[in-house]
Amino acid sequence: MKARKLFFKKFGVNMAKMKTKADSKISASIKTKVKKGNEVQDYGLNNASATSQGTRLSAQKARLVLGLIRNKQIEPALRVLKYSPKKGARLIEKLLSSAVANARENAGADMDRLWITGAWANEGTTMKRFMPRSRGSADEIKKRSSHITVVVGEKGK
Repeated sequence: MKARKLFFKKFGVNMAKMKTKADSKISASIKTKVKKGNEVQDYGLNNASATSQGTRLSAQKARLVLGLIRNKQIEPALRVLKYSPKKGARLIEKLLSSAVANARENAGADMDRLWITGAWANEGTTMKRFMPRSRGSADEIKKRSSHITVVVGEKGK
């Protein structure tokens, strides 16, 4: 840490303005909570969500699939997920079906007016495993997981 400070001091970089890795994780989690709150409050009527925590899929791969269905109606989104070759598509398809069932049962939502109003994936815990290499060294293997959330709600008439 001391060497890093000296390096930045030498080249005139202000450490106070720089974000560390920990700062970015904290701001991302706060942003997600605010985003989640805004998404639910924006559409107002008959919102429901489903969350899958600790899913054995990296958040980056989950976000690729979520980008395909975000802000779409339920039927076209389910069709996209059904024919997508990605592993995350199967997991998110089940999650979306659960969110729709929650909206129907708990919020009394109309199926024809349901849209995906929010979808995001956050990083979960990372399992660390080691692969032996030559000369007694080892490489670290990171098995990532994610927390995936899908919010559905009714839009306009």
